[in-house]
Amino acid sequence: MGVRLMVVDDHRLLAEALASALKLRGHRVLAATAPAAGAAELVISRAPEVCLLGTATPAEPGIFDPVVKIKRERPQVAVLVLGPVPSPRGIAAAFAAGASGYVRHDERIEGVERAIMKARAGEAAVAPQLLQGAFGELLNPAAQPDDEGQRLLQILTPREIEVLVRVADGEDTRLIAAGMGIAPSTARTHVQRVLMKLGVGSRLEAAALAARTGLLERAGPVPGALPGARGSSGAPDTPTGPESPSSQ
Repeated sequence: MGVRLMVVDDHRLLAEALASALKLRGHRVLAATAPAAGAAELVISRAPEVCLLGTATPAEPGIFDPVVKIKRERPQVAVLVLGPVPSPRGIAAAFAAGASGYVRHDERIEGVERAIMKARAGEAAVAPQLLQGAFGELLNPAAQPDDEGQRLLQILTPREIEVLVRVADGEDTRLIAAGMGIAPSTARTHVQRVLMKLGVGSRLEAAALAARTGLLERAGPVPGALPGARGSSGAPDTPTGPESPSSQ
């Protein structure tokens, strides 16, 4: 038995293509429309059994306000969110707003149809792999775009990270070279590269930036580094004669 549906998506062509595919499978599509200010009102007025609501940004604050409005006015309407691979925050936000499920934009039509039938039956409609991915990210969170410390770690080589930690610990070029088993000229080159990559002009600035962004804690201890040189916050103690770029 077919389901009375509405398809609402940012991309009109996608909405119409999905609606056409569902019609061919025996479902009654009441409307296929791009979301606008009155999208929620249209769903409320037509009262389908299931509404497919597309979004490109499932983690954006307020993106699921239409779901809240639909469920408040028409609690019997099951809302399925169509979107990209979601973050745990995106899945949680969709269900918190009252959605019955989450379906990826690139899901096959058979998968979309299964989700529709589950939603109409009052069941949660989320693909197991999406839940696995969400739980995996919760257990092993990826760095956020605004995570400056992680970004800095990614642009430095392991050896440059060790050099930065030693600089923060107050070591001069001679000590860095001895601790790493390299020539002083090589140590000086590493220091210059670290300063260039961090966009700072002195060792003191590099140490302060590393401490402020939490990079020192993430990098961990360096074998043979001066003990106790860093304070409990990871910031260097008062430096004793940091070298300027010209003397490195």
